[in-house]
Amino acid sequence: MVEGEEIRIGVYVCHCGVNIAAVVDVKKVAEELSKVPNVVVAKDYQFMCSQPGQNIIVEDIKEHKLNRVVVAACSPRMHEPTFQRAVERGGLNPYLFEMANIREHCSWVHEKEKSAATEKAIKIVKAAVAKARLLKPLKVEKVKVIPRALVIGGGIAGIRASLDIANAGFEVHLVETRPSIGGNMARLDKTFPTLDCSQCILTPLMVEASRHPNITLHTYTDVVSIDGSVGNFKVKLLKKPRYVNEAKCTGCGVCVTKCPWTVPSEFDLGLGKRKAIYFEFPQAVPLIPVIDPEHCMYFQKGTCRACEKFCPPKAINFDQKPEEIELEVGAIILATGYGLYDVAKNMPEYGYRKYKDVITGLELERLVSATGPTKGHILRPSDGKEPKKVAIILCVGSRDEKHLRFCCRFGCVAGLKHAYYIVSHIPDAEVYICYRDIRTFGKGYEEFYERIRSYENVKFIRGSPMEILQDADGSLYFDVFDANTNRVVTLRPDLIVLETGIVPHPTFKEVAKVLKCSVGPDGFALELHPKLRPTETSVDGVFLAGAVQGPKDIPDTVAQAGAAASSAIALMSRGYVETIPYVSSINEDLCSGCGICQPLCAFDAISLVKKEDGKQVAKVDISKCKGCGVCVAACPSGAAQQLGFDDEQISAMVRTLTG
Repeated sequence: MVEGEEIRIGVYVCHCGVNIAAVVDVKKVAEELSKVPNVVVAKDYQFMCSQPGQNIIVEDIKEHKLNRVVVAACSPRMHEPTFQRAVERGGLNPYLFEMANIREHCSWVHEKEKSAATEKAIKIVKAAVAKARLLKPLKVEKVKVIPRALVIGGGIAGIRASLDIANAGFEVHLVETRPSIGGNMARLDKTFPTLDCSQCILTPLMVEASRHPNITLHTYTDVVSIDGSVGNFKVKLLKKPRYVNEAKCTGCGVCVTKCPWTVPSEFDLGLGKRKAIYFEFPQAVPLIPVIDPEHCMYFQKGTCRACEKFCPPKAINFDQKPEEIELEVGAIILATGYGLYDVAKNMPEYGYRKYKDVITGLELERLVSATGPTKGHILRPSDGKEPKKVAIILCVGSRDEKHLRFCCRFGCVAGLKHAYYIVSHIPDAEVYICYRDIRTFGKGYEEFYERIRSYENVKFIRGSPMEILQDADGSLYFDVFDANTNRVVTLRPDLIVLETGIVPHPTFKEVAKVLKCSVGPDGFALELHPKLRPTETSVDGVFLAGAVQGPKDIPDTVAQAGAAASSAIALMSRGYVETIPYVSSINEDLCSGCGICQPLCAFDAISLVKKEDGKQVAKVDISKCKGCGVCVAACPSGAAQQLGFDDEQISAMVRTLTG
């Protein structure tokens, strides 16, 4: 575009099928806009985002010598890039384009006010034209991408994503806060609906990740800080001391055997014991023990040192200190997984933690596991006897407006699997499944439901239990209204299994804070778009894998991990990223160097620098700036302006809307 050139605007009004046209008179909008100064051509079309629709724009730019384009359609978040590419194909700078949202802002919210909606649409499009007159060409910069990825979380999602990236030839750093990778899946005995051995599926992947030449494992390590932006992240990790020299340790386990001190095992969820020096579980990767200083007698009282005395390779090192590790990576994958809803605190009516024989589904998994606290035998925690009558309660905390409004997506089928565990281990046991409805959406899940339903000793009761109580003899009982038989049933089970809701893993909150990525109202990471960009976040270069985004079963988790890995691979393969054009810009002549903008920037994109004449001014790092506009709103002198949204452009829109 040549400065001083006549402004020639093309306006295109989309029907969006009937989403807009059923409410807004799109032909009238186009007709009214054709009368606006500088508008050379105004048309309507059924689907402007379609190939024919885009071609209309491209051809009109050439035929009518347009130098601005306005499309009135849906949200810019949906199709702004689509139309910018069309404008670019027509030979214009893609940022000489403006989009007017007459769907979400008009037709969808004024469905029963067609005439008023049409008038509103005309105003919205006229405001867009007013801004379009003042648009200036913008440019993007290219920034190199470091061909290295960071994966936070060593569960099945993190392992799968790491292997996919490593197999594509890129270096990966896999960080896990626990002593071993494996995540929650390592606690499971079997996976539904095929009842495969969970460890048999998972542990080969764990070993493959640990031995892959492109993967560096950082277990027992936390993420401390992350700076930088897409393509160039600077990461600080803090490796916690194991008090064991990893280079010397052979994983023989003599130290664990000789340790005389025992405490409840976190991996077995308190149902079993571990030593003060321990492997997290027998198949742990890496197979290096950890000393728990809170329960080690040497750290508490300066005595014992039995592990050091008997360690054959002399690997015990009580002087080990936390180690800080600095990395530079181009892409980050969040795979921190999930935790269980705190039923003991939030739902005391279920008696969890109050009564020993009320356990969670994950705790039942540990009882059934051959490596669990009861060596694979289902025994009551209170007396170690086999339960003959078991109640499984679904949706504990899930789909409950007082607790978690969302479905955990695997609790129903997990409950069916747990019924299978009980009747296969104790054939004469009776199982009662209390449910609201059974959701079996996955492949093979309905068939699995039919299989469990065919067992004579598995009964289904449609209803939520009332308070769980205990008799004087210690036995548990509760009432439940069965909606199928329209009567109240009193159950006296020997063991009660709660299929609890899930929440984001406790470590996610801090990681999200460090990364400044968006979090949804449910506490899980918020994807950039639920349908079109489900693995991306509001932070460019940071991708989501697995239950960090929301509840998922294992197949969905693995699928999303592969998708996140593909996104990271695509980013690193291209070798560069383009900065966004709508960044903040500082007019140094107006800037007083007051520094108000600097602490307000959530992306650390603003610094204060001194010019050669000694004047202090603000400076924007465009690789970090996200164009949020906070600094622009705060700047008292008007020195900060957001490109593509400057004061003059916004004022022109406001005058049009209010005039």
